[in-house]
Amino acid sequence: MLGLKLPTDPRWVNIVEKNIEEILIDHAYCEQKAASTAISLIIGYPEYSDLVDEMTLLAQEEMSHFKMVHDLILERGLTLGRERKDEYVNIIMKFFPKGGDRNTQLIHRLLYAALIEARSCERFRLLSEQLEDKKLAQFYRKLMISEAGHYTMFLGFARKFGNREEVDKKWQDLLDFEAGVMKDLSTSERIHG
Repeated sequence: MLGLKLPTDPRWVNIVEKNIEEILIDHAYCEQKAASTAISLIIGYPEYSDLVDEMTLLAQEEMSHFKMVHDLILERGLTLGRERKDEYVNIIMKFFPKGGDRNTQLIHRLLYAALIEARSCERFRLLSEQLEDKKLAQFYRKLMISEAGHYTMFLGFARKFGNREEVDKKWQDLLDFEAGVMKDLSTSERIHG
């Protein structure tokens, strides 16, 4: 359903289990960045009322997810810690050329967001199925369902605001590129890396 061309190596969960603190901190910042992306789309494209409505709800939801992750961090006697660079996102965001008209930029941003949500969904599924910590596994199961909805929402907006055939071609090209990126990742306790 997600269309990802290269699944995460299941051994990634073993890395996560040995570094739960790191994955929780990384996850918390991912939720903050997702909320920030939603707010940025509202600011950049206020003329699209349906997009603004959905991004308003998304920003609230992502911040509630941040709070849930932060609560888990505190329950474990940990602190949030400093933000880590997201190598995956930094590489992915360089795929489409800079510039172009506003609509093209919007389509690219929506496709990036759809891909990041799809990969998060896939990773959360692995965590929900394989983590020994059942409370954490259940937590990731709930978030997996949420991420799937975000992925389809972003992809749906890209198709709505752009030419469907062109958007689908860009989406497939981005998925192919992402598969190459993933070959070198899945070796750290990061949500995407």
